[in-house]
Amino acid sequence: MDYGKFLYQQKKREKELKAKSSQVVIKEIRFGPQTDEHDYEFKKKNAIKFLQDGAKLKAFVFFKGRSIIYKEQGQILLLRLAQELDDYGKVEQLPVLEGKRMIMYIASKRRQSNF
Repeated sequence: MDYGKFLYQQKKREKELKAKSSQVVIKEIRFGPQTDEHDYEFKKKNAIKFLQDGAKLKAFVFFKGRSIIYKEQGQILLLRLAQELDDYGKVEQLPVLEGKRMIMYIASKRRQSNF
C-alpha cells in the first residue's frame, strides 16, 4: 500500500469523526443568595430553554462581601432549582462551595437520549 494514500485516508477518517462529534455547550445562570421569586422564575424559564436545546447548565450562587453567611439559603435555592428541573435535566454535580461561588451542574436529558 502506498504510504501517501494511507495518510490521506487516515486524515479523511479523522475529519469525518471530527465532523460527527458535537461540542458540549455550557450555559451559566447566576443567582444571589436572596434572589426574589420573580427573578428566580425568570431564570428558571431560561434554564429550561437551555436544557431543552441540549446544553449543559452551570447554575451558581455568587456571594458578595459578607453575604457568605447565607450559604444555607444558596444551597436551598440550588437544590430547589434542581428539583424543579428534574423533568428536563439530571444533576451532574450537587452544590459545592468554591471560594465565593456555590456551583451546581445539570446535564440535559435530551442530550443523553441522542447517543
